[in-house]
Amino acid sequence: MTVTALPAPAVAERDPAHIRWLIFTRDRGIFVLWVVLLAAFSLWASPYFASLDNAILIANAAALTAIFAAGVAVGIVCGALDLSIPGTAAIAACACGWLMTHGAPVWAGIAAALVIGALVGLANGLIALRGFNPIVVTIGTLSVMTGLAAVITGGYTVPGLDALSFMGTDRLLGVPGPVWMVAVLFAAGTLFLTRTRHGIRLMAVGGSAEAVRRCGIHAERYKVLGFVISGFCAALGGLVTTAVVTEASPAANPGIIFNALTAVALAGVALSGGRGSLPRVLVGALILATISNALTIKGIQPYWGTAVTGLLLLASLGLEKWVSTTVSRRLVATAQASAHTGTR
Repeated sequence: MTVTALPAPAVAERDPAHIRWLIFTRDRGIFVLWVVLLAAFSLWASPYFASLDNAILIANAAALTAIFAAGVAVGIVCGALDLSIPGTAAIAACACGWLMTHGAPVWAGIAAALVIGALVGLANGLIALRGFNPIVVTIGTLSVMTGLAAVITGGYTVPGLDALSFMGTDRLLGVPGPVWMVAVLFAAGTLFLTRTRHGIRLMAVGGSAEAVRRCGIHAERYKVLGFVISGFCAALGGLVTTAVVTEASPAANPGIIFNALTAVALAGVALSGGRGSLPRVLVGALILATISNALTIKGIQPYWGTAVTGLLLLASLGLEKWVSTTVSRRLVATAQASAHTGTR
């Protein structure tokens, strides 16, 4: 007896197109969202929004969030969420400021800050490898680094750091220093993650550490590397913040991690690890700055921007969950339909 009414072949032909569309929404939807926002705000906040000067302002405003978000994203990609970033930024900035005010050259202060950031990341990674929860570890590190930053400066800010202005307020070819820093960081980071053996392995560890181990790769080393990169980016962000305001503060700003996580979530970086894109993270930071800029031009209170940012975070998490679940279900259904068709 033969049943001819089964829709399995139709499902097998139709589902791949739907899956491709869902994957496009997850991986490229953020670019579409940014273009839509730019077009909408160009009309809504005309004529001030759609100008070259305002575009530079948006890029400069997004720079700090982008730097911190890069560190958060790399950590998440390899399965290492780092919440100590605000404390790392504070101690790196204070160390640099203390050295500079005690006669050290600018390059030495910058180098010391970046090394401190990498060492904090190394410590986080090594402690986490002992079986401790990385979130708890980095929260503890956040408190320790914030306290040590206050110890270094005596609890006060370190003013007069104008020598760092090339990283902050100075412009090259009309573009602010932070934007150039972001361009270099994201170009190097993208090349590392997509074109080098260690970068590809780092992403693979986040996807399946056990599978990587079975291939003979030391997954633990790459998780530590993720923490080190996160700490380095946090230190760089602390330096750029210091350069903009020309003083180093020992106070850790919790808004840093909130904005960074929002940009990362908007970019579709899987919080479970193994998937992410630095260019999308950059666009996520630009979206946050674009919304804030447009609201400011229209004279709307800043707390509305905070509310919109929170809603975007929740929406992006919901979209990521829905797309992942839907794609998985359709792939399973397509595979079952194909297997059933092959046995007939």
